[in-house]
Amino acid sequence: MTTMESLIGLVNRIQRACTMLGDYGGGDNAFSSLWESSGKSSVLESVVGRDFLPRGSGIVTRRPLVLQLHKTEDGSQEYAEFLHLPKRRFTDFSMVRKEIQDETDRVTGKTKQISPIPIHLSIYSPNVVNLTLIDLPGLTKVAVEGQPDTIVEDIESMVRSYVEKPNSVILAISPANQDIATSDAMKLAREVDPTGERTFGVLTKLDLMDKGTNALDVLEGRSYRLQHPWVGIVNRSQADINRNIDMIVARRKEREYFATSPDYGHLAGKMGSEYLAKLLSKHLESVIRSRIPSITSLINKSIEELESEMDHLGRPIAVDAGAQLYTILELCRAFDRIFKEHLDGGRPGGDRIYGVFDNQLPAALRKLPFDRHLSLQNVKKVVSEADGYQPHLIAPEQGYRRLIEGSLSYFRGPAEASADAVHFVLKELVRKSIGETQVELYKLYLISELTGKFMY
Repeated sequence: MTTMESLIGLVNRIQRACTMLGDYGGGDNAFSSLWESSGKSSVLESVVGRDFLPRGSGIVTRRPLVLQLHKTEDGSQEYAEFLHLPKRRFTDFSMVRKEIQDETDRVTGKTKQISPIPIHLSIYSPNVVNLTLIDLPGLTKVAVEGQPDTIVEDIESMVRSYVEKPNSVILAISPANQDIATSDAMKLAREVDPTGERTFGVLTKLDLMDKGTNALDVLEGRSYRLQHPWVGIVNRSQADINRNIDMIVARRKEREYFATSPDYGHLAGKMGSEYLAKLLSKHLESVIRSRIPSITSLINKSIEELESEMDHLGRPIAVDAGAQLYTILELCRAFDRIFKEHLDGGRPGGDRIYGVFDNQLPAALRKLPFDRHLSLQNVKKVVSEADGYQPHLIAPEQGYRRLIEGSLSYFRGPAEASADAVHFVLKELVRKSIGETQVELYKLYLISELTGKFMY
C-alpha cells in the first residue's frame, strides 16, 4: 500500500472516530453530493460497482450516508461493514441495502422525516479506488403528504452544513435532458462555491436526450464553466435494473456508448463512472496532501484542549462497585429530571409533541373523506349490502357496524403518522437529554470542587 493510500485510510479512521464521538460535521475531506432526480443511486453504485442502495420514489435518502471505499488486493473478497455493526461483515450486498433502510428507520421511523445523523458504511473491494463520498438527501421543492411543512428548508439546511465547509468537495449531479440553468444542485453549488474550485459537475441521462441534441456545450465548459472538467455518465436503465444486469456489464456498455458515440467519441477517455471515480480519488489525494499541515495542527490542538479540560475537571473514575453504582444512579436521576423538563416545560421539546396533536393530527383528520363515506347514498348502499336478502325489521345493526368500521379504518393512517412523529421527537429529546446530563454533571462537579462537597 502506498503512503498516500495509507494516509487516506488514516483520514477515514479519523472520520469514523469523530462520528462515534458525536461529531456529525460531514468530514471535511470527503465529497459531499448534491442530488436531484438525476439517477443518484445509479451514479453512486456505478462508482462502487455494486447494487447496494435503497431505491424508490420521493425522498429515499433520509440520513447522510458516509461511504468510504477501500481498495484491496486483486482476487480478494468484496465485503461491507457498518460503523454501528463493527463486528459484522456483509458479503451479500442486498443485505447492505436492507440494513441501510433499517438503520434509517431506527432513527427517523417509517415516516418521511429526515435526520442529520449519518450512517457510516465502508466497502472493501479490489474493484474500487480509495475514496470517500457523502450521499445527502435530494433537494426538493415541496412537502408531500406525511412530511413536515419545513422539509424543504430542513433538507437545504442539512445540505448546506456539509457543502459550505471550505475543505469539502461538491459532486453536483444534474440530468442532461434538462436545462442546466434550472439545476438546483448547480444553483446551490454556485452559491457556496462561486469560483467553482470545489465543484465537480456530473451529467447523467446523456442517452435519454432528444435525437439531434447533445450536451457538448456543458461537457466542454462553454455554457457552464467550472474549474474542474465535467464528466458524463450513462447509468443502467430501469429495464436493466429489473433484469439484474450487473455493474461489470453496465460499465462495459457505458464504455461502448462513449467510444461509438458520434457526439462524445472524442471525449470517451474522460467520460464514464470509472473515470469519475479515478478523477475524484486523485483530487482527494491532492486535497489531503495540501491539508496535512492543518490536519496535524488541528489534531494536536484538539488533544491539548481535551487534556487541559480533563486536568481542569480532575474527577476520578470510580473503581469499586459501590462508587460505580452511585455514579450510575446519579446519572439516571439527572437524566430523569432533564427529560421531564423537556416534556413538561422549562426546556424546549414538549411543545413539538403538543403540535403533533394540536396541528398535524387535526389537519390530517379534516382531509378524511367522511362526507363521501357518510353520504345518504353511501349509507343506503352499505345498509342494503349488509341486509342481504333479509331486510332489517327495526334498526340496520349490521349496516351501522360496517359504517363505523369503515370510518375507523380512515383514522388508522393519521393516527400511525402522529405516533411515528411523536416517537421521532421523543428519540431526539432522549439524545439531547443525554448530552445535557453530561454537561449538567460537569457543572455540578465544578461547583462541588469549589465548595468542598458534591451535592445533587
